[in-house]
Amino acid sequence: MKQTMQLIGMMLLIPVIAFSQAPENWFNLSFDTDSVYGAETNKAYELLKGKEAKSVVVAVIDSGVDEDHEDLVNVMWINPGETMNSGRDDDNNNYVDDIHGWSFIGGADGNVDKDNLEVTRLYRMYDEKFKDVENPTTLGSKEKMEYARYLKVKKDTKKGRENALKNLERYQTQKDNIMNGLEDLEKMVGSEPLDLQKLDAIETGGNSSLALVINIAKDGIESEEKEDVTVDYVRGAVEEGLGGALDYFDTQANYHYNKDFDPRPIVGDDYSDPYQRDYGNNEYEGPDAFHGTHVAGIIAAERGNDLGIDGVADHAKIMTVRAVPDGDERDKDVAAAIVYAVDNGASIINMSFGKGYSWNKDIVDEAVKYAAKNDVLLVHAAGNSAQNNDSTDNFPNDTYEKSCWLFCKKNANDNWIEVGALGYVPNENLPASFSNYGKKEVDLFAPGVAIHSTTPDNEYQDAQGTSMAAPVVAGVAALLRSYFPELTAKQVKEILMESSTKIDLEVKKPGTQDLVPFSSLSVSGGALNAHEAVKLAMETKGKKKTDKGA
Repeated sequence: MKQTMQLIGMMLLIPVIAFSQAPENWFNLSFDTDSVYGAETNKAYELLKGKEAKSVVVAVIDSGVDEDHEDLVNVMWINPGETMNSGRDDDNNNYVDDIHGWSFIGGADGNVDKDNLEVTRLYRMYDEKFKDVENPTTLGSKEKMEYARYLKVKKDTKKGRENALKNLERYQTQKDNIMNGLEDLEKMVGSEPLDLQKLDAIETGGNSSLALVINIAKDGIESEEKEDVTVDYVRGAVEEGLGGALDYFDTQANYHYNKDFDPRPIVGDDYSDPYQRDYGNNEYEGPDAFHGTHVAGIIAAERGNDLGIDGVADHAKIMTVRAVPDGDERDKDVAAAIVYAVDNGASIINMSFGKGYSWNKDIVDEAVKYAAKNDVLLVHAAGNSAQNNDSTDNFPNDTYEKSCWLFCKKNANDNWIEVGALGYVPNENLPASFSNYGKKEVDLFAPGVAIHSTTPDNEYQDAQGTSMAAPVVAGVAALLRSYFPELTAKQVKEILMESSTKIDLEVKKPGTQDLVPFSSLSVSGGALNAHEAVKLAMETKGKKKTDKGA
C-alpha cells in the first residue's frame, strides 16, 4: 500500500518522500559505525555508564501530546502540586488540573483545531481599519506604514487562497477521473486479483481514465510484488494518497487563508490583552496530537523498553504545552506557553513551529528574556521553506530589537538554539532539501529526514522536517543537563556548538542545485554530536574542579 501510494503521488505531483532506505532509529546512530550523521546518542551513553543523573523537564510547545502512549506514559511530567481530577487549582498557579501541562488554545467549550495563518489575521485586522480608505496620501506617517503593510498582507492572503482553491479543484478533478477509470476497470475485471497479463490485454479505446488506473495497478503489482492487488486495493490507495492533498488544500482555502474564519472565540480570552495568562484548559492532547507526540518521542521515548523507538534523553520528563493549531501559532499563546513552562520547572523548551509574519513579537521577546533569566534553554526549528533565515523573516527567532535613542541593533539571546535539518545520506544531499539555513541565524544541523517516532494511539510513523531536527537537539541538551546539572543553558549551547561535527563536504544549498561548503549553512558549520558534547562536558566539569582546587 505504501509504495503504491508513493507511485500515485509521483504521477500526480504530490510531494511524497520514500523513507525505506533510512536505517532504523538512525538519528541515534554514528557515522563511524553506521555511515550516517546521526547524533551519536547511543555512543554517548557508553561514556556515561555508571554515572548518576537527575530528571530534567523538557517542555514541548506544540499541537499536543498523547500522554498515554505506551512509549511516553512513563516519561510524562507530573505536576507535583496538583491532584488528579480534583477540579481545583491545588498548587495555586492559576491552572486547574494541569497534571501534564496546559493548553492555551482551548476553552470551556472546546479546543481550537484549525486556525488562520498570521498573514490572514493581519489582513483581517488591517482591513477593518483601512478598507474604506480612498486616498492613502491623507494618512499620517505611521498610518502610511501600516497601510503599506495592509496592502502586502492583503495581496499575500488573497494569492494564497486563490492558489489553494485552484489546487483543490485540480486534485478533485484528478480524483474524479481516477475513480471513473476504476469503475470502468471494475466492470471489466470484477473483484478478482489483477495481474500484469490481464491488465495488458485490456483495450482502453482512448479512455484516458481507464489507461491511467491500469498503469497505477500495474505499478502497484510490480513495486510491491503482490498477488492480490484488486480494484478495491487500488481505490483505497488512491483515496489515501489523494486524500492528503485534498485535505491540505481544503484547509488552506477554508481556514488558513480565509479572512472570514476566526476560531478564537472558542478560547474565551481577551485577545486584546497580550499579557493575559489565565486562560485555556487542561485538554493538552487536543484534536490532533500527531506532531507533538512525534516530537516528544524523539526527545524522550522510553529507552530500552523493547517498544517502538529509543528517544534521545533517558532522564527527560515531557511537559506538554499546547499552543500550535493547524495554522500559525499566535504570539500571545507562545509567550504564555514559554512563561508557563518556565514557571513550572522546565529546563529546556522545544519549539517546532514558525511563521513568516509576527503579530506581537515584543511579547514573545519578553518571554524569551524571562526564560533566559531563569536559565531555561530554548530549542527552535529553523523552518522548512529552503530559505536563508539571514535575509528572510522567520518567527519566532533569537533576536530582538534593542530599545535605543540614537541607533538600534539586534541582540542575540544566548539561551536559544536554531536548528536546521540533516538527511541520512552523507553526500551532497546531506542538508535536507527543504531546510532553512543561515550563517548568522541557524546555529547547527541535526537529523530531520525519515525520523521514526511515536504517534497517537500507540502508533509509530516516519516524519520529516526541522520540526524533527529540533527535538533531537533538545534531547541531547536534556542529556547534558541530566548528567551535568551544573551546566547553565548558555554553557549547554556553547558545548553543543563547539562539539558539533565539522563536515568537509560540498553540498547542495537547500532549494537549489548550487554546491556550497556545508560549513556555510550555519553558525557552527557543524552537525549535532552527542558523543563529543558529553566528552566536552566532562572536560568542562573537570576544568571547573581543577580551577576550584587551585
